[in-house]
Amino acid sequence: MRTPSLYSQDDPISAALQPPPSETEEERTLRLDAEAEAKRISEQIDEELKQERERLKRNKDDIKLLLLGQAESGKSTLQKQFQLMYKPHSLEQERISWKTVIYFNVVRSLKHILNTLEAWDDNAEDETDYSPEPHSRRPGGFLNQPSPSTSLLYESAAGSSSKLEGSSSTSYPISVSRDAGATQIAGLRRRLGPLVSADEPLADRLSGGITVSGSGKGGVFVRSGWQARTIENALGRKRPKRVVEDEIKKGRNSQDGVQDILVQDVARMLKTLEKDIKELWDHPIVKELIAKRRLKLDEWSEFFLKHISRVADPEYVPTTDDILHARIQTMGVQEHVFDVNIHGKTVTWHLYDVGGARGQRHSWVPYFEDANAIIFVAPVSAFDQYLEEDPRTNRIDDSLQLFTQICSNRLLKSVHLVLFLNKTDLLKTKLDRGLKVRKYITSFGDRSNDYDTVIQYFRAHFLQVHRRNNENRRVLYTHFTNVTDTKATQRIIGNVRDSIFRGYLQSAALV
Repeated sequence: MRTPSLYSQDDPISAALQPPPSETEEERTLRLDAEAEAKRISEQIDEELKQERERLKRNKDDIKLLLLGQAESGKSTLQKQFQLMYKPHSLEQERISWKTVIYFNVVRSLKHILNTLEAWDDNAEDETDYSPEPHSRRPGGFLNQPSPSTSLLYESAAGSSSKLEGSSSTSYPISVSRDAGATQIAGLRRRLGPLVSADEPLADRLSGGITVSGSGKGGVFVRSGWQARTIENALGRKRPKRVVEDEIKKGRNSQDGVQDILVQDVARMLKTLEKDIKELWDHPIVKELIAKRRLKLDEWSEFFLKHISRVADPEYVPTTDDILHARIQTMGVQEHVFDVNIHGKTVTWHLYDVGGARGQRHSWVPYFEDANAIIFVAPVSAFDQYLEEDPRTNRIDDSLQLFTQICSNRLLKSVHLVLFLNKTDLLKTKLDRGLKVRKYITSFGDRSNDYDTVIQYFRAHFLQVHRRNNENRRVLYTHFTNVTDTKATQRIIGNVRDSIFRGYLQSAALV
């Protein structure tokens, strides 16, 4: 007699468990792959939810450290130094993602140079339309802020003097023949055009297609997790997800499987156009525009253009130094978790790197509560620079006002506070080139324009802000830093780690 089925013939579960009546071997393989992928995604979501629950239940013994400061102050570079010191394997795993960033930095720098040269070519003979007019001193600031440059031909200056610092020349023309230079640059612009046109596709690749107004010449805003998305783009095309995951785990060797056509095309163009890039970077007009500050490049631009032969190499893999110099703007708050060994005791640190642009600072406040320590990063080399978001605001003035808000916030009155006066190497370079601080900060007066005098002048202003907003007699730890210098920065991080931990133990004892 026939054994009755455990399930009804019209039971949907039984029907689902039965293989399709006419399934081919290829269809079966595709179905099994799809089921495996669905299972993987489900397990990944479960794991992410689990990690999020664990994160929200942060152990009371964990330390919460905030990195604060304006955009381009060096916060993200400092975060990379923490990562390199306490979680180096994670930096190794994401190394391939930085190749896209560095290519983008190079392309964006070339675009900025060519746009500047185009303005030079258009305006070189029209001097009367570009004379600067100084703005009045902004209430509340201690700086007399000159107008941001309204052209590439005339230096912005406080007062009426038009003489260029560090140069005996007081007027145009540049020493190279304008006609000859224009002809050479036109040829370079034509040949470099296809490479420069990769600017927007690379930005989309990094941002995931999300655009943010006011991203400025620094590039593109990225959200947390951009590294994984970039690696997936590089390795994931025409590859099963499980293969991508295996490649990501390989870290440095991952570049063997690069499939991203856009990145491959940019790499080929860099190699093909290497001589043209060098010619543009070494062109007398470019050099003189830089020397006379008509063309202002960020440190990451100069770093990669100086090393273009290495970056353009077909076998190029970003070095750790390259990653530290690479520029990408973070959007929102990014959390990094490290297990830090302090005198035999392992303590979990939650490091929060937050976007420093003015429009993102509102996102800081929720992280103030239960914070154990803050590292405030102020770029002292920026005394001659202005905010991307507000070209009338000097960046040093903005840092001081932002530091005032941090020091005076009631939620932070007992928080361990560390001040990094950063980019001291760039400050030295500017002073060595003859740039006068008093031109941008009138209160500097007739003080000596040497490094020690300038750095102590800035330090005194930040200390004054802290003294005025320190009712709890909190100690302010101050460090002069260049966070791209790994050896020096990691030594400072060690000192900061110990001082934060001592402060944490003291506060815990008082509870």
